Amino acid sequence: MKPNFRKRLLAAVVILAASISIQAKNNMSAYLFAYFTGNAPEQEQIHFAYSYDGFNFELLNDGKPIIGSDTIAIMKGVRDPHILRGHDGYFYMVVTDMQCSRGWASNRGIVLMRSKDMVTWEHHTVHFPEKYKGTNLEHVTRVWAPQTIFDEKAQKYLIYFSLLTDDGSIPYDRVYYAYANADFSDLEGTPEVFFDYQQAAIDTDIVQDQFGTYHIFFKTEGSKVKGLKQYVARDLSDWKSWRMIDGYCQDTKEAVEGSGVFPLLEGGWCLMYDCYMNGHYQFCKSPDLLFFKAYKNTETKGAFTPRHGTIMQITKKELKRLQKAFPGSK
Repeated sequence: MKPNFRKRLLAAVVILAASISIQAKNNMSAYLFAYFTGNAPEQEQIHFAYSYDGFNFELLNDGKPIIGSDTIAIMKGVRDPHILRGHDGYFYMVVTDMQCSRGWASNRGIVLMRSKDMVTWEHHTVHFPEKYKGTNLEHVTRVWAPQTIFDEKAQKYLIYFSLLTDDGSIPYDRVYYAYANADFSDLEGTPEVFFDYQQAAIDTDIVQDQFGTYHIFFKTEGSKVKGLKQYVARDLSDWKSWRMIDGYCQDTKEAVEGSGVFPLLEGGWCLMYDCYMNGHYQFCKSPDLLFFKAYKNTETKGAFTPRHGTIMQITKKELKRLQKAFPGSK
């Protein structure tokens, strides 16, 4: 194949992928919720539910896992699934590779997953003690709540997570990042500090608004007052230029974790978090990602007991495909 033709073909593929992505966004009609359900090994699995309004959900697969953790994870359990629609026709999921019944310090890595249809998933583990042997990262005891965002500047998928080690080199949960390789099977290089809040920070979530500004949400795990904080940034690669928003995003008045932000079909944004001590998810609305107002508490009971998950918009066609692959009894 001649070089010039190869370049034109590659450009055409990129334009087609972008066109498909834009078309999909214009056809969004529902929401997909990816989550796990509890701290027992049989609950540390990936589950799916769907919604037409973003606040009330119906189970897929009758609430059973959509994939067995024992088939994808070293620790045979996964937590904190983050799902993302890619820029290239793929869907991406990253999860914590962990069984908390073995202790909260039993987490040594993450699982990277990729799919064309959200039904069949490729999966690869990243085991930090093995991959980073000879560095301080072989001493990690937590690689918590990984998430992915497409870094437009680098044109790569950036994966971020909180790290803690037992050798004192990372004395509190600090947020690091690394880029995924081309086929989303591994991390490139050694993770670097994404941001340092100077005390424990976990459950980071990032969205980009229509003006190109990134909004970085996280939980202040180590402070006396736990809550959700936010940075805003134009450049993901220079965290020292990020601006901290004063106060807390939302006065939750209860213990929460796993904040997730997603755009609403009717416009505006939703901030949700797992009120794990009180048996519900709380959903808040915002027109601008800066000022949030509590909107609804969705009770978690029966077969629907989501923990620390994420939500994204899907099309009617995608929902029908999921319903066919993971039917319920209704």
